[in-house]
Amino acid sequence: MISFEYVIKDEHGIHARPATDLFKMTKNYDCTFTVTKGDKTVPFKGVMGVMSLGAKQGDAVTFTFDGPDEAAAKEAFEKFVSENL
Repeated sequence: MISFEYVIKDEHGIHARPATDLFKMTKNYDCTFTVTKGDKTVPFKGVMGVMSLGAKQGDAVTFTFDGPDEAAAKEAFEKFVSENL
């Protein structure tokens, strides 16, 4: 299991478009994904779960990956969030 923390820079936080794009990315990797903000962790099984975190600009979120493709998934997610969130 590996993870990384990211501070949201986008003024809209994690909204529908990037949440949808991230969810689509999960289908490319053989691992489980979770997202944590504060003391709330949600499995990345759908857009609404991730959006329910209410992650806004300035909030720190932690993306966690567990499975055979975890390193590749982490790398792809880090690149995506740094460019889009």
